[in-house]
Amino acid sequence: MATKLKGPIIKEEWCKGCGICAAFCPKKVLEMHGNKVKAVNRDACNNCGLCELRCPDYAIYLEEGEKHEE
Repeated sequence: MATKLKGPIIKEEWCKGCGICAAFCPKKVLEMHGNKVKAVNRDACNNCGLCELRCPDYAIYLEEGEKHEE
């Protein structure tokens, strides 16, 4: 059985709202809403990992498994 990607998982309590992850996302999955980042288009995520790599606060990561339904 193929594993689906969950997309970015955001630890809101760790996010300081710098926007770096949203700026580097090539698929525009992430957007700033106020002073926190939100995943607005999880289906477009290609699991490139740029958001996770660039986050200075380790507030975002990618995980394999069933996709989140929000």
